[in-house]
Amino acid sequence: MKTGLQQSTSLRQELKINPRLYQAMDLLYMPLLDLQQHLKQELLTNPFLELVEPDDEEAEAEEDNDNEQSEPENLVEGETTAETEPEKSGDDDIDWEGVLLDGFETGGQREEADTREYYEPVTVAVHDLSDHLKEQIALLDLTPRQELLAEEFIGNIDESGHLAATLDEIRDGVNDVLLRAAEELEVPAATPFTDEEVLAMLRVIQELDPPGVGARDLRECLLLQLEAAGAKGSLAWRLVDEAFEELIAHRWSEVSKRFGINAQDVQNTADEVARLDPKPGLRFSSSSEDYIVPDLVIDKIDGQYHVFLNDGNLPRLKLSRSYQELARDRKRFDTESKDFIASKLNSANWMIQAIEQRRQTMLKVMHFIVDRQRDFFERGVQYLRPLTLREVAEAVGMHESTVSRVTNEKFVQTPRGVLPLKFFFSSGLSTSDGDDVSARGIRDQIEKLVSGEDVLSPLTDQAIVEILLKTGVQIARRTVAKYRDQLGILPARMRKRV
Repeated sequence: MKTGLQQSTSLRQELKINPRLYQAMDLLYMPLLDLQQHLKQELLTNPFLELVEPDDEEAEAEEDNDNEQSEPENLVEGETTAETEPEKSGDDDIDWEGVLLDGFETGGQREEADTREYYEPVTVAVHDLSDHLKEQIALLDLTPRQELLAEEFIGNIDESGHLAATLDEIRDGVNDVLLRAAEELEVPAATPFTDEEVLAMLRVIQELDPPGVGARDLRECLLLQLEAAGAKGSLAWRLVDEAFEELIAHRWSEVSKRFGINAQDVQNTADEVARLDPKPGLRFSSSSEDYIVPDLVIDKIDGQYHVFLNDGNLPRLKLSRSYQELARDRKRFDTESKDFIASKLNSANWMIQAIEQRRQTMLKVMHFIVDRQRDFFERGVQYLRPLTLREVAEAVGMHESTVSRVTNEKFVQTPRGVLPLKFFFSSGLSTSDGDDVSARGIRDQIEKLVSGEDVLSPLTDQAIVEILLKTGVQIARRTVAKYRDQLGILPARMRKRV
């Protein structure tokens, strides 16, 4: 083996993406509210960008007309008159180089791009399940030792209100707390908690509000709620306590024979149990609501569907005239300042072009979707046609990944409600006449068939296959079962009433 330094040449292909291309892709990906905040930030950091006010375009048009009318005739090139000589604006008194390099503060000479104040939404403290339980514990007459154990229990109750740890784990956890506290204080450890103390505290926790909190499983949760309602010992309580597995499997005949009652009474009792809350803690959930602002709007006007961008609240950007004029006077700045000015000016130009390109791209994609899914807008979900990102990309002359960014996390307001753009994309199934039908439309048909079925003789998956076949839809039974599961519909055996 020969060691040493060697030098060699090689030829290879590399793809280097301009950072601005990454930014352009991010702009396509941004939902409306995110884009709005991004543009506000750009206005603050780039002095060459200004906000277009509603009357700016009209004012500029009027100013151009006035200048044309007041321009003196037969004026020799290079001459000027007192009437046409512009007044000095006082810009010569401003250290523009210092302004550009020190945060764009002009001492009040440059107006803010947006005079309206924006207040960032602040998360408000919420009263969650843990707070609700601790308040109740504070009202009980407990010793400090019991309060420590209660805190350990509350810390192990999940958002649904169920106990997320076993009693042994809770006992070991609180005993570990006692041991560590003793080591830090250098004192003898307190007596460890016993199984009897843990079980007694479990009963205390399970008596708190909401009923069913602290349950170790669904069966115990339902029993606690029935007991809190004063129904302990009732038929519903007995069925949950003694025949829970048969109850959730809808085996009415087995339960009726076991308890010596008719199947109708079993079913009515099961309906009573079904009205209980399997996750009582969720009513105290701290999850915030998400508000949807549609990026696009579709309106039907004179029988035609028109697409509009819902960007009325989006900052409209333009290049600042004063800073453009400043940038033309290159003699005033050193090399570093010239590079900085060129960078900001190019960035401002690119941002304006990128926003316009985003608008045109979204409109182009949405126009194609409207043309393709016209039957859906006219007749409903059952007439939604299959559509893929590749089809849209080929039709509008874009890459598939670009269409994916345009449609991701975007919403459109339509005559049939506010829908995500991804709603219009789904796989398809063939029909007997050679057309394709959307899988989403098939699911809607299955849901309607089940909702209108005879509850005494519900439709099986095979029966649904045969009904769909009569309408020309060719579908396998296992596909019907998959769609039914996606819709949260139980099998026919479990939907049957007696």
